[in-house]
Amino acid sequence: MEEEIKAEFEKSGFTLDDEQEVLQKCLTFCIQYKRSPSDLVSSWEVFSLNRQLELTVKNAYMDAFLLHLQDEQKEAIIKKESGLHFYSNDLDMILSDDHEDTKEGILGTPADRSDTLCPEPLDSIHKINGDSFSSGKPPETVTPFGQRKSKFVVQSTLNDLPNTENIKKEEDNGNSEDYVIMRVQPSARCSLVIHGSQLEPGCRFMYDKIEDKFNFLENRIRKHATALVASGLCEEVKDPTVASQESIFAVGMICCDEEGRLKEKPVLLQSSVEHSEGQRVRLDLQKLGQFSIFPGQVVGVEGYNPSGHCLIASKLIDCVPMSVPVPSDEDLHPTKKQAIDQEFQLTDPSMLGELSMIIAAGPFTTIDNLFFEPLAELLAYARRKQPQLLLLLGPFIDSEHPEIKKGTVNRTFDEIFRTEILERLQDYVEYMGSAARVILVPSVRDANHDFVFPQPAFDIQQTDLKHKITCLSNPGIFSANEIKIGCCTVDILKQLSGEEISRNPLGGSKQRMSRLANHLLSQRSFYPLYPPMEGTPLDFSLAPEALQISHVPDILILSSDLAHFVKVLSVGDKNEGEEQTKCVCVNPGRLSRGEGAGFFVELNYHQNPDSTVASVISI
Repeated sequence: MEEEIKAEFEKSGFTLDDEQEVLQKCLTFCIQYKRSPSDLVSSWEVFSLNRQLELTVKNAYMDAFLLHLQDEQKEAIIKKESGLHFYSNDLDMILSDDHEDTKEGILGTPADRSDTLCPEPLDSIHKINGDSFSSGKPPETVTPFGQRKSKFVVQSTLNDLPNTENIKKEEDNGNSEDYVIMRVQPSARCSLVIHGSQLEPGCRFMYDKIEDKFNFLENRIRKHATALVASGLCEEVKDPTVASQESIFAVGMICCDEEGRLKEKPVLLQSSVEHSEGQRVRLDLQKLGQFSIFPGQVVGVEGYNPSGHCLIASKLIDCVPMSVPVPSDEDLHPTKKQAIDQEFQLTDPSMLGELSMIIAAGPFTTIDNLFFEPLAELLAYARRKQPQLLLLLGPFIDSEHPEIKKGTVNRTFDEIFRTEILERLQDYVEYMGSAARVILVPSVRDANHDFVFPQPAFDIQQTDLKHKITCLSNPGIFSANEIKIGCCTVDILKQLSGEEISRNPLGGSKQRMSRLANHLLSQRSFYPLYPPMEGTPLDFSLAPEALQISHVPDILILSSDLAHFVKVLSVGDKNEGEEQTKCVCVNPGRLSRGEGAGFFVELNYHQNPDSTVASVISI
C-alpha cells in the first residue's frame, strides 16, 4: 500500500522528502481515516494549496496534515449529525483511537498521542457550530517539543517495573469497538479533606513586623525543646552560653556568623530567650563523626562549654522522635478540616488507603512559545490512564517565561490562565465525568497570583469548575481516601542544597536527596531555612500555622529544579531504638525544560509507602 501511496503522489506531481517516514505516516492516516491512497493524495493537494506549499511532501508537514484530516472528519461527522456538539478533546480522542493503537508501543509507556494534541495560539479560537473549544497552535507551526521522538518513556520506578504483558493486553483491547466506551467508564471518586486553615484569596500580606519574626523563631526553638524533654533524651535544657565543666544539653537554632554560605567554622547556636536571653555561642563540631546542618535548623546539642565562649558538641540531635508530637498552634486550636463535596465522601471501606494519582509541576509550556503543548499531552495521558487524582503544581503562568518577562503577550495573565489552563481542565473533567478530581497548587512564580509565601489558593470564579477542581494553598496538606498528602512548590530542596554542610563517616549513606527531604520532616516545617533565600517572599505573620508539618504525611510532594525522584524516606533514629515512620517523597521534576520535554510522576499508593508503586515518566 505504501507503493500505491507513493505512485499516487508522483502521479500528481509531488516528490517525497524523507520518503520512508512520510510513507509510513501516510499509511497510518489511510488506515485511521479509512482513506484510499488516491483520497489521501487529494486531501494533500487541498492542504498544500491552502498553505501555498511547494511540490515536496515533507515530514515536517505531517503533524499539520493530520490536523487537516481531522478537520475534514469533524466536518463530516457534524454534517451527518446536525446539532451534535463535541468537546474538542473528546473528539480528538475518538478520532485518534485507531491511530493510537496502531503505533508501536514503548516498553512501559503509553502509545504516542502527540500528533493529535497540538494546541493552537492564544489569538486563535476554532469553533464548531458556534461553540468554541480549546485553543492551540497554527497547523503550520512545528515546535521542537512537537518534533521530539522519545515520548512517555519511564525514567525510573519505585517498587515495580513496567509489565509488558499488561501493555500488550491494553493495546489488544484498543482494537475492539467497545474500547472507547470501556475506557471512559468512571472510576471510583476519591474523598478529599483539606487540613488546616486555608489563607483567604486576596488576604493582607507583607505587613509582618520584627515582632512577628521574633515570635516565629522563638516558638520554634521552645517547641523543639519541650518535645526533646518529653522524649526522655534529656532531663533539662540549660543555657549553652554559661561556662561549665559539666556536660549540658542545650537546644537552639543553627546560625551563620557572617554573610554568605554556612561554613563549619564558625557555626553559632542561638538558644531561646527563656534559657539564654536569645544569646548566641560558637559551636565546635570537631568531635562529631557525622552531621548535616543548615541555617535555621533547630537542634539539640549535648556538650560542654569550659570557657563560656565555645560549646564543644559531643552529640547533636536534629530530629524529634516521631513518638513525641511537637506542640503546634493547632494544639491550641483544633485543626480545621474542610471536607470537599461531602456527598462524595468515602463510603467503601475497601478504598481506604488506596489512591491512584498523576503529579506534575510547571512550567506547563516551553520557553519558546505559549502553546502549552506539554499540558495538552499530560491531559491526554491522564484521560487514557484515568487516575483518581490529578495534582498540578505551579507555576502555571510562569513569570520567568521570556514572553511574560518581556511583556509581548497581548492578553492579561488572568486571561491566559483562564484560556490555556482552566478551559483545558474543563475539557478534561467533562471527559472524565463524575470521577474527576483535580487539585491546583500555586507557585510564587505565578504571574497571575500573589507573590507571597505562604500563598493563598487560586480563586476560581467559575462555579461549575469548583465541584471538580480544588484549589489548595502553598504549602498545603490534604487527605485523599484518608491518605495524608503534603505539597509545597517553593524549591526548598534546591535552597537547602546550597546552604547545607554535612559530614559523613566512611562508608556512610550518601543519598543527598533523601537527606535534604528528611530535613523538612525532622524539623516539622515546609520551610525550615532561616534567613529565607533571596527571592523567597516569606511572610512571618502568615507563617506559624501554614508552614507546620504537625504529623509526618504518607506522601510528601516537593517540586524542585533538582533531579526528579520518588523515594521512601525513613524518619527516626535507629540508633536510639526508635520505631521509624515512613513517607513517600516525590519530586516530579518540571513538565517542560527549556524548549524540550520534562517529567511527571504516576503514583499508585497501596496502604503503606513500602507497597506504593510509582514511575517517573518523561513526557
